[in-house]
Amino acid sequence: MFATSLSKVAFFFIAWAIIWLPIGVLVSRKIQCLPNRSLTTNQKLILLATLYPIAPLILWWQTRFEGLSFLDFGLDWQLSLAASFSWGLMISLAELAIVFGVEFKLDLIKWHWQNWQFLRALFLPIFGLSLAISFVEELVFRGYVIRELTIDLPYWLAATIASIIFALLHLVWERKQTIPQLPGLWLMGMVLTVAKIVDGGSIGLAWGLHTGWICGLTCIDSAQLLTYKQEIVWITGVDRQPLAGIAGIMCLLATPVILWIPNAITDAVMQLLN
Repeated sequence: MFATSLSKVAFFFIAWAIIWLPIGVLVSRKIQCLPNRSLTTNQKLILLATLYPIAPLILWWQTRFEGLSFLDFGLDWQLSLAASFSWGLMISLAELAIVFGVEFKLDLIKWHWQNWQFLRALFLPIFGLSLAISFVEELVFRGYVIRELTIDLPYWLAATIASIIFALLHLVWERKQTIPQLPGLWLMGMVLTVAKIVDGGSIGLAWGLHTGWICGLTCIDSAQLLTYKQEIVWITGVDRQPLAGIAGIMCLLATPVILWIPNAITDAVMQLLN
């Protein structure tokens, strides 16, 4: 029954929260998170670094208990995983370059080229955290949650519900900034699900896409590589959040098309050869 699948998913998130809560409280005090104050990028990354290692441990325990493996969640440690990840990473970084390039041409942003030097110290830690965060989110949402829900539901409905949960849980960190992004976050979840389907059920391609988006945006923000000369909210997004504006949404909508192109070329070549 659907209630059984949903209750298992709910139990997973409740267990995750209960285990992390005391850790989160201690870390929040250490990094001086103040009530009614927005988290800085660094504070958020530190909290995520303490939260995310817990989820794979819970899933590992669950796989042992139910006789499953991470392969059931789309994680197969093969060379193809690395290839899919690399392809997704290149696509996502190229998309960000195009989005900000267009905004630059529209005279909406100003680049601070002198700040690129700061990336030498920032890039590796940001990339490492982006790699870990996106891995856990793909393993949980596109892997575990969809797998559990598809036991009782059609794949499209399971993906829709998983993407809704994915979007809503972002409210834990920043409600004011996240609310305008909820439709975009849901769409992002659906696009990453498409990536998983394109990748034959592996999370490698979705993991690469997700890593590139997080890493690219965090690097730009942390190194202060650009400032907005003017904010056209419907383009740049509310509070300059890409997923709350047309630029970010168009980037997401273009992704399934880009992912489809290699398959279309392969099919066309095979038809010509036959």
